[in-house]
Amino acid sequence: MSDFTTRPEITGTFGVVTSTHWLATAAGMGILERGGNAYDAAVATGFVLQVVEPHLNGPGGEVPIIVAPEDGPVKVINGQGPAPKKATLEAYQALDLSIVPGSGMLSAVVPGAFDAWMLMLLDYGTMSLRDVLSYAINFARDGYPLVPNISHTINRVKDLFETEWTSSADIYLKDRKVPEAGDLFKNPELADMYDRIVSEAEAVSDSREEQIKAARKIWSEGFVAQAILDFCETAEVMDTTGRRHKALLDKSDFTAWSASYEEPLTFDYHGYTVCKTAAWGQGPVFLQQLALLKGFDLDSLDEKSPDFVHLVTESAKLAFADREAFYGDPDFVDVPMDVLLSEAYNDERRKLITDKASLEIRPGTVPGKGGNVVVRIKGTSDEGKDNTDLGEPTVARFNDEPTPDDKGGVKGDTCHLDIIDRWGNMVSATPSGGWLQSSPVIPGLGFCLTNRAQMFWLDETSPACIAPGKLPRTTLTPSLALKNGVPYMAFGTPGGDQQDQWSLHFFLRHVHFGLNLQESIDAPAFQTAHFPSSFYPRECDPGNLSLEGRFPSVTIEELKRRGHKVVVEPDWSLGRMAAATKENGLLKAAANPRSMQGYAAGR
Repeated sequence: MSDFTTRPEITGTFGVVTSTHWLATAAGMGILERGGNAYDAAVATGFVLQVVEPHLNGPGGEVPIIVAPEDGPVKVINGQGPAPKKATLEAYQALDLSIVPGSGMLSAVVPGAFDAWMLMLLDYGTMSLRDVLSYAINFARDGYPLVPNISHTINRVKDLFETEWTSSADIYLKDRKVPEAGDLFKNPELADMYDRIVSEAEAVSDSREEQIKAARKIWSEGFVAQAILDFCETAEVMDTTGRRHKALLDKSDFTAWSASYEEPLTFDYHGYTVCKTAAWGQGPVFLQQLALLKGFDLDSLDEKSPDFVHLVTESAKLAFADREAFYGDPDFVDVPMDVLLSEAYNDERRKLITDKASLEIRPGTVPGKGGNVVVRIKGTSDEGKDNTDLGEPTVARFNDEPTPDDKGGVKGDTCHLDIIDRWGNMVSATPSGGWLQSSPVIPGLGFCLTNRAQMFWLDETSPACIAPGKLPRTTLTPSLALKNGVPYMAFGTPGGDQQDQWSLHFFLRHVHFGLNLQESIDAPAFQTAHFPSSFYPRECDPGNLSLEGRFPSVTIEELKRRGHKVVVEPDWSLGRMAAATKENGLLKAAANPRSMQGYAAGR
C-alpha cells in the first residue's frame, strides 16, 4: 500500500504531461489530444511557461532539452546562448568589476530558447508553428491569473521599474499599480510579437518546415533581433552594481549562433543509465554524485535517516567542488569527465567522507586539468554584505512579501517540463532566463534578456572565466534515465544550484526505497549551499544544510551533532520536481505540490 501523497500519481496509456504551471500542462495535454506528439506538446508547453511564469523564464532566456525518440538515440539540444564577442575579460576589468552583475544588460548573452524550441519542432515535431504557439499567444492576449510570486516580484522591483526600467513598468505596472495575485494579467506586446513571427513565417511558404526555418531567421535576423539590437545600442541600464551599463551584444552575435544537437553524458547506476548535458551545464555533477554514492549501501538506509542525508550531502560537497574546479564550455576548456566519473577517482574521493560534516571546499586533482576555485564566504564580499539571500532562488517562498530592490537584485528562478506520448517519445526540458526582474523589457517585444553571463567568473584561472563566444556554465539541467537500456524516465526541477540536488534525492528515493513518482516528490527535501553559488553575489556558506521541518526531529538533531550548520526550513518549501515514466506500456507522471503551481495530467 502506497503512502499518502498530496495528489495522485497520474497513470495512463495515451500521454502524460507535467510542468511547473497547470496552464502549461493543460496546453501540452491539449496538443496531445489534437494528435500532436511529445515534441509538439513540449514546444506549446514551453511557450506557455514563458507567458504564465515571466518571473521564472521568458523568450529572451535559454533552454537545454533532452529528447528520447521512440525509434532513435537520446540527444541533447543545446539551447544555451554564448557570451557576446565583445565580452572579454578585459572589458569587464576595465569597468572595475570583480564579478559580473546579476541584473541589467551587461550580463546578457545571446537568447537561446526560441531557436532550441524551433530546432526540436522542425526535426521531431509534426504540427505547424501556429498550432503550437496559439496557446501562448492566447494567454498573452486574453490574460491569465497571476500566481502570488509574480505579484511579489513586481512589487519588489516596482521603484526600479518606475525610475529606471520604464519599459518594464509599461507592461507590469499598468496605471502604476502592482497587480495582485489572482488578477487577470495580459501582455499584448508579447502576443503581438509571436503573432507577427507566425504571420511573417506563413507568408514565406505553405510548408510547415519552411515556416519554422523562416521563424528562426526572423528571430535571429529579422524584426525581433533588430528590436533587441536597437535597444542594446542605446540603453544604459541600472544593474546590481548601482551603476548604468550598456549591453555588449551586437548583430554578429545573433547571426553566428544557433541551437545544436549533442550526445548526452551518461553514467550507469544500479540498472539505470542517467543522461545529462555536457559540462557547459552543471548536469555532470549529478553523475559525479552517483559515482560517489555507488560505493555506499543506500538500500540498507531509511530515506529520512541522518545517515542518508549525511552521505548525500557530503557527496554533493565533493562533486560541486569539482564543478567549480573543472566545468566550463568544452569548446574552450578540456574537462576531464572520463577521470571525474572513473571508478579509481571516486574510490579516492569517497575516502574523504567521514561521519562528520566537512566545512572545507575540496575539489579533486587531475594533473594538468582544472583551475582556480573562487571562494567568497557568505556576507564577506562587497557585493554580498547587503545580500543575505544566497544563490539562485531555489524558491521564492509562496507567501514571501519581499522588500523593494532598487538595483534589480531580485533573483529569478526556472521552469521545468516532462512529456511522454503514446508512441513512447520523451522530452525533458528546463527553460529559464529572461526573468521580468532581470533586465528592462525590450520595447515592442514584451520581454527582456537573460542574465546568464553572471555565471562566468572574472578570473582567468577559472575554467568558467568569461570569453567571447563561450557558453556560461549554466545551472539548467534536465534529466532522462534509461532502465535496462530502455528510455524510462524524464525528470527535473527548477532551483539553480539545487537542481542537481533535488533531482538526485528524488531519483535515489525512487531507485533505492521504492517510492513512486509522487511519493518521491512529496518526500521531505534538503539541500546545501556549501559550495560557491552560480548566481550573484557568487558566495558560499560552508557547512550549510537546509531541511524541510517534516524530517524527524531525531534526524535533525543527529545532523547537528555531526557538525552540519542546520537550517530548518518551513514544511513544503524546498524543491519543485516534475517527473514522468514509461514502462510496460503504462505511462505515469507526477508534479510538485509546493507553491501550489505545478501539475501533472494524462490519460
